[in-house]
Amino acid sequence: MAVQVEELADNKVRLKVDVPREDMRHAIEHATSDLTGSVKIPGFRQGKVPPQVLRARVGQERLMTEAVESHIGGWFWDAAASTRIRPVAQPQYDYDLPASEDDEWTFTATVDVQPKPEVADWTNLEVPYAEAEIPRELVDQEIDVLRESVADLAPVEDRPAQTGDVVVVDAVEESGEAQRNLVLELGSGRLLEDVERALTGASAGETRSVEYRLPDGQVRTTNVTVKEVKEKVLPPADDDLARASSEFDSYEELRNEIESRLREQLEDELDAAFRTEAVDRLVAASKATASGPLVDARARELLNQLGRSLDRRGISAELYLQLTGQTPEQLAEGVRAEAAQSVARELALEAAADKLGIEVSDDEVEELIREQAEAADEAPDEVVAQIREAGRFETLRADLRLKETLDRIVAEVKRISPDLAQARDQLWTPDKETAPTETKLWTPASKEPA
Repeated sequence: MAVQVEELADNKVRLKVDVPREDMRHAIEHATSDLTGSVKIPGFRQGKVPPQVLRARVGQERLMTEAVESHIGGWFWDAAASTRIRPVAQPQYDYDLPASEDDEWTFTATVDVQPKPEVADWTNLEVPYAEAEIPRELVDQEIDVLRESVADLAPVEDRPAQTGDVVVVDAVEESGEAQRNLVLELGSGRLLEDVERALTGASAGETRSVEYRLPDGQVRTTNVTVKEVKEKVLPPADDDLARASSEFDSYEELRNEIESRLREQLEDELDAAFRTEAVDRLVAASKATASGPLVDARARELLNQLGRSLDRRGISAELYLQLTGQTPEQLAEGVRAEAAQSVARELALEAAADKLGIEVSDDEVEELIREQAEAADEAPDEVVAQIREAGRFETLRADLRLKETLDRIVAEVKRISPDLAQARDQLWTPDKETAPTETKLWTPASKEPA
């Protein structure tokens, strides 16, 4: 779509949007299909009315009205995204209905937009940055995990089972159904708490009655006989361990590799935290705030993400609220604050991108898409076409623009130690009355756009 932007007074803009013939035909086909399923015409079953009969019955004006009203919102928001305006209210449309599906069509939309913040000079911002330090104890923990993975099991005869032991049991249900020679590790987190509690302290040859509750609320009783108790015998941390658990020939090489991997992971986490802190300090220094439909939409997106995450883990919304000690109102308020901060970050970065004159070409967007497609073993050309058709191309362009902007900013802010930052943050100044709210939603602080 071709879009022209006219800036008006009082933070308003007017968009002139040219809708291509292909998009108009697509909208009319959709409108025809929708009306076919809802309009009753004598002599035809509902949903089976031929298009030409439908048009003759409902008239050209109603068909065009249905096509425009059902699609103009999507066209407007696509135009808003491509021109990087930030509406804070619903637009007011002005148009004449298209004469036919073969004509190009134009409409205008006047809308209030988010004022652009005056971006602060980020080269004066002090942002805490921590160097990655890997404690020896952390490497030791990883070594112990490897030792456990190749540990031997030795029979225990002089004591009952305890956390960390492996027990071999027979379990007989009340119905008589039995499971023999089950191998269970106590303390692994894979057993129901009631079962874990019953088996801990049991000796070989002992039978215990275990009552447990299933996820659906049913209560069952099982008689569990402990046949064997075994303890893990960890091998020493030496060259043999390295050869048995990795591709390395020496323990020193193994330990160095583990430390290097942990350092890389920590550096990634610290870098992401630094980028987030940098953009949050830029938001505060620029006094960037956000409101309106974009915040509402972002809040809905966050809530949907939370809902999908809870569904995957089998946690109900009610249980989540209990676990977090929140009311539904408090959850909604917190999510909206996160959404507002997320949009404010984008506003500050967009202002910085404008100041720097950063633009992203079609080739750069396509290169990103192709790289991700190849990594997922998909056909790059097909993925590019799909993303363009789905209207996500401009979204990716905007993401890349903000990422490149933040890359520039984090390279130019002043890095200071966390201790110094904490000391300075404790000094009260009037501009610290309101602290920015941390958001879990992706921002260009991430290394790659979502």
